Amino acid sequence: MSSIDIEKVKILVVGDSGVGKSSLVHLICHGQPILNTSYTIGASLDVKIHEYKEGTPSQKTCFVEFWDIGGSVNHANSRHIFYASLNGIILVHDLTNRKSHTNLGKWLSEILQRDQNIGSERHRTSVSEYDPEQFAGHHTPILVVGVKRDQLDSQRQTKLQSSSIAEECGADEINLNCTDAKHLAPGTTNAVKLSRFFDKVIERRYFPRDTSQTTSTQERRRISTSQYMKTLHTD
Repeated sequence: MSSIDIEKVKILVVGDSGVGKSSLVHLICHGQPILNTSYTIGASLDVKIHEYKEGTPSQKTCFVEFWDIGGSVNHANSRHIFYASLNGIILVHDLTNRKSHTNLGKWLSEILQRDQNIGSERHRTSVSEYDPEQFAGHHTPILVVGVKRDQLDSQRQTKLQSSSIAEECGADEINLNCTDAKHLAPGTTNAVKLSRFFDKVIERRYFPRDTSQTTSTQERRRISTSQYMKTLHTD
């Protein structure tokens, strides 16, 4: 067991196969587009260091784990094993593929039903359709991300509307091109929304009642992402 005390949160990244989840996660974690992509089998894990409430007395370093869940229907009956102990959800859809947006409801329903379905016959057979009322009482922060914006013509880009599922969940939404790092450059609207989402996830996990706790950055133990990744294999 590692002796390093790490505050971390787990975020699921879900959406149809091929929409660009892995490209999105790589851009978020490494600040640059991924050179070669491949289909994710099962799940892949990447980590980003995030400063909670950066620039305030409450600033605190936290590790954000991104669990990129493979979207293949061939693994639909087993991927629920990755849904345990989640703290946030990123729903990813392809802006050029309307069905991938429609299917976000199914993905969210599959996750929300994880508690009663894990290990049950019902889970191995089917998951009921997403019902907006099903989300009532759930407080898991959600972010909706549309990717491949570069593949839309200028007219369609100007007519982009808010996602229906984002409105239903009260979730923030960003649309971007994962092949251009400028879309998540510091200070951009997308970067601000993403940082705000991470803060919300961390706050729900560690400060559900009192958000006034202060922590000195000089007193915190800092470790690199590579060191952190090693702890995942030693715990």
